[in-house]
Formats: sequence, structure tokens, C-alpha cells
Amino acid sequence: MAHGICEIIWIKRLLEELKVQSEFPAQLYCDNKATISIAHNPVHHDRTKHVEVDRHFIKEKLETGVINIVYVPTGQQAADILTKGLPRQNFEFLTDKLGLINIYSQA
Repeated sequence: MAHGICEIIWIKRLLEELKVQSEFPAQLYCDNKATISIAHNPVHHDRTKHVEVDRHFIKEKLETGVINIVYVPTGQQAADILTKGLPRQNFEFLTDKLGLINIYSQA
């Protein structure tokens, strides 16, 4: 998740250089409730020792209002259409959700 936050910050800076207004907090959609809980909870988690630096970085961005982490069920993750082979029903649901049309379908 920290990589996604870094990319959001990079895009914000790029937009600022191009003189494009960007709204914050940026929405970061996540389908892992445990990850969201760890990001919001300052209590040390024994299983997260290897991500301690990332957790603090994410917590700081949450507290300063740079990002807002929103839960989205796995079946509704729009990014999956770009990263996974999906069953036809899921693929069609996500293409509709993104507003994509099939330019090859008959009218």
C-alpha cells in the first residue's frame, strides 16, 4: 500500500507542476480490512514488524489529510480489470463500472 501512496503523492506533485488543481485527500481504495486497520491503528502489531516504516509513513499521510483509505470489496476493485484475468461476469461488471464500451459490438 505504501507504493500506492507514493504514486499518489508523485501524481499530485506532477499535477502541481502542470498547474492543474488536485483535490485532497486522495482516495486510496483497498480490499483488505486488516491493512486498513493497521494503517489507522497506532498500536504496535507483532506481525507487522517488517513493515514498520511503511506503517508510520501511511499513518502520517492519513493524519495530515493527504490520503483517505476506503474499503472496497474485492469483487468491485476496478483495478483488477487491468491486472487479472477475470471471469466474464466480473469483467463485464467492471467494464460497465468504468464506463467502457465495446467498439466492436453491433449497434
